Amino acid sequence: MELGKARSTEEIIKDIKATLESKVKDNVATHGGEINFLSYEKGIVRLQMAGACSGCAMSKKTLHEGVERLLIHYVPEVIGLLGEDDEEAKHKGYTPYFPQEVNESIR
Repeated sequence: MELGKARSTEEIIKDIKATLESKVKDNVATHGGEINFLSYEKGIVRLQMAGACSGCAMSKKTLHEGVERLLIHYVPEVIGLLGEDDEEAKHKGYTPYFPQEVNESIR
């Protein structure tokens, strides 16, 4: 980025998605979760907490202490984020922490 030149929203979103893909995706996937990009506007990123992340109390901590810090570091235009739970996660067989097949195996 050139000094003093503002980047386009498209460039910022591209960097947000690339950071999520390279620095976040694999880590949350090990716990059966997903974090999906929803939108970016005026410095605020909206993300969807999906899979085992949806409804998990620890997902809020992960979101703000991990993902938010990463995005602010790698994408300087980001000033904060909002997380939303995937309303369909329960219907897809997810409860916090474990996907359906794991929940069934421990019952």
